[in-house]
Amino acid sequence: MSENLAWGILGTGRIAGIFAKGLARSRTGRLVAVGSRSEGSAERFGQEFGVPRRHASYSALLADLEVEAVYISTPHPMHAEWAIRAAEAGKHVLCEKPLTLNHAEAMAVIEAARRADVFLMEAFMYRCHPQTARLVELIRKKAIGEVRVIQATFSFHSIFDAASRIFSNELGGGGILDVGCYCTSMARLIAGAATGRDFAEPIELKATGQLCPTGVDAYTVATLRFPGGILASLATGIEVDQESVVRVFGTEGSIVIPVPWIPTPQGGSSRILVQRKGEATPGEIVVEDTRGLYALEADAVAEHLARRDPPSPLMSWDDTLGNMRALDWWRATIGVMYESERPEASRPPLHGRKLSARPGHAMPYGSIAGLNLPVSRLVMGVDNQTAMPHAAVMFDDFFERGGNCFDTAHIYGRGACERVLGQWVKDRGIREQVVILDKGAHTPWCNPRDLCVQLLESLERLQTDYIDLYMLHRDNPEVPVGEFIDALNLQKKAGHIRAFGVSNWTPARIDEANDYASARDLDGIVAVSNQFSLARLITPIWAGGVCASDPASRAWHTERQIPLLAWSSQSRGFFAGRAHPDDDSDAEMSRCWYSEDNFRRLERARELAGRLGVLPINVALAYVLCQPFPTFALIGPRTLAETRVAMQALTIELEPQDLYWLNLDA
Repeated sequence: MSENLAWGILGTGRIAGIFAKGLARSRTGRLVAVGSRSEGSAERFGQEFGVPRRHASYSALLADLEVEAVYISTPHPMHAEWAIRAAEAGKHVLCEKPLTLNHAEAMAVIEAARRADVFLMEAFMYRCHPQTARLVELIRKKAIGEVRVIQATFSFHSIFDAASRIFSNELGGGGILDVGCYCTSMARLIAGAATGRDFAEPIELKATGQLCPTGVDAYTVATLRFPGGILASLATGIEVDQESVVRVFGTEGSIVIPVPWIPTPQGGSSRILVQRKGEATPGEIVVEDTRGLYALEADAVAEHLARRDPPSPLMSWDDTLGNMRALDWWRATIGVMYESERPEASRPPLHGRKLSARPGHAMPYGSIAGLNLPVSRLVMGVDNQTAMPHAAVMFDDFFERGGNCFDTAHIYGRGACERVLGQWVKDRGIREQVVILDKGAHTPWCNPRDLCVQLLESLERLQTDYIDLYMLHRDNPEVPVGEFIDALNLQKKAGHIRAFGVSNWTPARIDEANDYASARDLDGIVAVSNQFSLARLITPIWAGGVCASDPASRAWHTERQIPLLAWSSQSRGFFAGRAHPDDDSDAEMSRCWYSEDNFRRLERARELAGRLGVLPINVALAYVLCQPFPTFALIGPRTLAETRVAMQALTIELEPQDLYWLNLDA
């Protein structure tokens, strides 16, 4: 705990002044600096609140060596950049809610705090108040039995003004992000407490709403369903006054929080009303606060600096991520999208700098014949990236970790994945710094004519003149290999591709194709993308998939040294802790990977991981990367945390005896 934490405030709006007043009442903090975008506003704020150090830019505030913690009070769209830059400057961060515009940006902020090893908390001040802690205690002790329904409302009425922050699309306006985020966080907190967790995530969300002319939500109501049969009704708005209250209904009674969001701004008493079955009047629980809501928030930061990630009921990092995901869901359901989130929007990296690989990154590289660039041994799969905000954050992070190869296909997302990747490469201006692996001619279009048609479509979607490594997505044994080789050579000669390979082809067909090419002085297949992993693929995931994990295929690759770009390199999560012989809840995993020999491999991976101080999935990925032939592992992370975990495999060097032992059953 820091008893003399030196604070800087970034931004000089209304909420910044409210926090400055609260900080003056705290036990642990002192306000030493303020940063604004202009000297005049910094001076005015400094004079009003007695701030000794006044900076005419946010960057100057972050460079102030006396500042230890920063409170970020800018409009929503600026939160991500300045939270990241504050963390990079070594400052602890308290950022106004919502932490960012969306879940993707929140991931980036949290990863920045993790890298910098600084405290980070989303500033839901009500979570720091003893009233909220008391409510959680009542729910956990089942004071009203089993929770069934939660009602949470936060709403106010303002006259429409397109230039106002709360109505502005550019500034992330609307009720959901401004005050509906409180309702969502409260419902998740209560549902979690009712089911023995710190928070719970909704498994269903339905909503309707009325939008403003600017495209943001004027007022909206959402219904959420949580595990345990718990329902929640959330209402928010910026154009309608409603009773801002929280009610919880259980099997044995109900709880009412009359003032849930700003209970004691300057200190004092707040109330929780508990109505139990059979009692004529509700019982009243009085909660005292001598400091004030924002002083409590500042002190909560100081009290948990050593943890970095604050505990519940404060907003932990996972809690924030879940809340942002639910808010994205709510907005999407009623059709609220900010201009900066649209696919065609030009989005610079969140930190505001030119994109580049971080110095000292651990990414290893390999070579593939015909390509000018060394190729990162981990390849980012783009099959699940269809929305630009999420894709941009994922791709930026991978590139900064040294990754330069991206795997996509004509069939993925009906073209959306290629479009997103192409837009990102164009926005970042890095076409000559990345390797695009694209695939076409998937069944039933696996023939030379459709190959050419799809390749031209892919080039247009990717907004590029060439594809670095182009692969046939499937094989068609009814087509002679020579017809494919001839068609691919024509495309290479035209400059549309730099090199070509095949995916899901057998070694025999590859040999036949390369013999054909060699006999006619044509270019042949330089790389193969088949399934390869520590776990044996029991049943094909998709029709036409070809596995290379068997001894014969491994021997073939070892002899020919043709690079293998392994798909499902981590066995689709088999080594991530979800697989168990008695758990068949994941139908695809049990169908494709469950076998006695694979569970023995899992146990050996766990044993080796324990000795190395890593995770079993890291061992499984290292197995792919440490083969006696060139390998590249295709990974498909959905979150930055999954990317970070995958990177840990790069620290593992497995010897031939390790590979043999891990795969004894082969």
